[in-house]
Amino acid sequence: MRAFKSIFTLLIITLSAACSSDDDKDNTPKFNTENPLAAYYTATGFSTVTNFVNSGDYEFGLVFTPTVKGKIKAITLKLPAANPTVRVTIWDFASKAVLRSETLNVATADVQVSKEISELALEKDKKYVITMNSNDWYKKSKADNSNAVYPITAGNIIINEYRWLSGTAQTFPTTVATSYNAGDLSFDFQQTE
Repeated sequence: MRAFKSIFTLLIITLSAACSSDDDKDNTPKFNTENPLAAYYTATGFSTVTNFVNSGDYEFGLVFTPTVKGKIKAITLKLPAANPTVRVTIWDFASKAVLRSETLNVATADVQVSKEISELALEKDKKYVITMNSNDWYKKSKADNSNAVYPITAGNIIINEYRWLSGTAQTFPTTVATSYNAGDLSFDFQQTE
């Protein structure tokens, strides 16, 4: 009987250690995916929308800074016209280097598309830019056309400014505008630590 109790006690200790080890593996932080666009529009007050279709080609988008280390998992886009080949570029703000270039197919006007991409790691407190090149967009502004106050915090993303440049070339945009945003271009972001 004593041998049985010793074996039983040893079995309990072994199982407890195994369970404890498995629990440690499951304690890795799980972070939700977030998209900063809706919070950005709410914070700016950009609620007046004008559709521009075939209105000249531009490279335009948002300068942003993650407040945590994370990754972009997908690009989201909605346009007022169909366009099967919208080029989207993610840039390093400081070096102006292209970090990622993707083509999105907006098959239907006024319907948001989402394209999963191979994950792009982003550093905490580093500036990036996401732009699209299109001749179709929604212009969103305040009803009185006044300027938004930047920076804008949208979850774990700070939106620093909106930029644009005329033309079809994949060129880093240099003109800053604060009274509107031409979109709707954004991304799905997930914190990693």
